[in-house]
Amino acid sequence: MHRRTLLLSSLAVSLPAAAQGGAGTLLVMEKAAHRLAFLDAADGRRLGQVDLPDFPHEFVVDAAGRHAFVGHYGVETSASPGEGGHSVIVVDLAERRILRGIHLSPFNRLHGMAMDAQDRLSVLSEDRGVLLSIDRPLEESAASFAVPAGGIKTHLFSLTRDGERAYVTGLLSNTVSFVRPRDAAIPPVMVTTGRMPEGCCLSPDERTLYVASRRSGTLSALDAETMRLRDRRELGGDPLRVYAMPDARLLVTDLARGSLSLLRSDMSELWHLALGAKPAAASLHPSRPVAFVSLSSDEVMVVDLERARIEGRMKTGSGADVTKLLPGLPA
Repeated sequence: MHRRTLLLSSLAVSLPAAAQGGAGTLLVMEKAAHRLAFLDAADGRRLGQVDLPDFPHEFVVDAAGRHAFVGHYGVETSASPGEGGHSVIVVDLAERRILRGIHLSPFNRLHGMAMDAQDRLSVLSEDRGVLLSIDRPLEESAASFAVPAGGIKTHLFSLTRDGERAYVTGLLSNTVSFVRPRDAAIPPVMVTTGRMPEGCCLSPDERTLYVASRRSGTLSALDAETMRLRDRRELGGDPLRVYAMPDARLLVTDLARGSLSLLRSDMSELWHLALGAKPAAASLHPSRPVAFVSLSSDEVMVVDLERARIEGRMKTGSGADVTKLLPGLPA
């Protein structure tokens, strides 16, 4: 694997070939700086930014890579008091500007975000415990569907590719809910996996749901159709997020231990890597074994997942969180 040396913020950093090769642009949500940043994924140079309302959090990008949809959470953390925001902010990525807002009041503290294979947008209101769907988010100014999410302080969710099933974690109810986003007549199916479930993801075949329960330090595998528990592993620490790789391995960020772990599909550990700071979120390179991990040290680490090592760092603004690599976005 060939490497080249790059200069990032006066620090020589070696990035693997896996992170290069027409690398494109890395989008970084700098939630405490209230902006979406554009970084050159090959060398970490700042290419631009879009200023946003205070405390934006999660975002998703459409299939064409032309627009980002940002949830206006409106408060610093899930523990912060306040009403929070009520809008989804649509960003034109090529022109690096806000295109429009979708105002969803009275639904507030908009956090979890997802898009299905048809580019239909789903948005989770943490305060109201409601999952909203917007069929044409570039055109519509209101939600197309609203369904009860089942839990209390509903923070994150996973969505199937066809948009017909969603799985919602409730921080305060300590529950995970199976929801039909387009049919409010079907009540949520709720289960308990542990204390403070937050991160969740579906396996590539969408048959298994993985749920990280932070206060219990566990990772649970559920049957995605029946919500029955298949397996549970004691991870310890504070497993914040879990991500499924295309080969069904699992990537887990641990807030308490400041680490990243790679697990087999049976949840047994392959390796554990100390990061030196608390991880907020991670994203996967769309075609190579590389993860971009945002840290509390206001940087994004580039991690080679095959070699289990840190290969580079990119300096960010305050509160680096969700990231997304767009290989074809012009600089």
